[in-house]
Amino acid sequence: MTKKRYKIAIFASGSGTNAENLIRYFKDHDCIDVVLLVSNNPKAYALQRAEKEQVPSVVMDKSFRTSEERVMQLLEQFEIDFIVLAGYMLLIPGWLTRRFENRIVNIHPALLPRFGGKGMYGDHVHNAVIQAGEKKSGITIHYVNDQYDKGDIIFQAECPVFPDDTPESLAAKIHALEYRHFPVVVEETIQNPQHARQHLHRLRPENPTATDREWSCGYPT
Repeated sequence: MTKKRYKIAIFASGSGTNAENLIRYFKDHDCIDVVLLVSNNPKAYALQRAEKEQVPSVVMDKSFRTSEERVMQLLEQFEIDFIVLAGYMLLIPGWLTRRFENRIVNIHPALLPRFGGKGMYGDHVHNAVIQAGEKKSGITIHYVNDQYDKGDIIFQAECPVFPDDTPESLAAKIHALEYRHFPVVVEETIQNPQHARQHLHRLRPENPTATDREWSCGYPT
C-alpha cells in the first residue's frame, strides 16, 4: 500500500527564515512535501527563499479574504492538505479555517494567551514582554481559527527574560526556539492529528536546569 504524502502550503509575509527552515526540514521527507509558498507581500524575502529552494510561490494581497473560489482553486491545484503560517500578517478568513479545520497552524513569538492579538508580532511582542517585566517568554504553536492567536494551543516552549534583555536579544532566543521546534511540531501534528487534538499536556523538561521548558502534544511511547 502506497504511503500517503501530505502537501503543505506555507503562508509568509516577511523575511521567511521559518519558511526556509520548514522547506529544508521537509526536503526528501518520506511523506511530507512543501509544495507552495503564499505571500501577501510582493517584496517579502520569503519569496526569494522559496525560489532558491525551488518551491513555487504566489503573491495574493489582502483581497484574498473575499476570493474564496480563487484561493480554493489554487490550493486544489497544488493538492494542499495542510497550511502553515510562518510570519503571516493577515487574518485568515472563516471560510478558509472551516475548509481546513484543524489543518492550519501558526507560530507566535510569545506564550499565549498573553501578548497575542492584532498588531502583536516581532519586536512589538518582545517590547511588550520586556515592558511588562515578564520573567519568561517563548513560542506558541497553535491551530488557527478566524481570530488572531485564539486557536487551540498545540505546543509551547519558554525561555527566560533577563533584566538586561533588549527586544533584539530576546528575539534571538525566540528565533532559536522557533528553529528548533517548529518543523518537528508541524511534522508530528500532520502525522498524528488525533494526538495533537486530544492529548495536550505539559511535559517535564529532561534537564531541570535547561533554559527552555516545553509543553506539547502527548505521543504514547
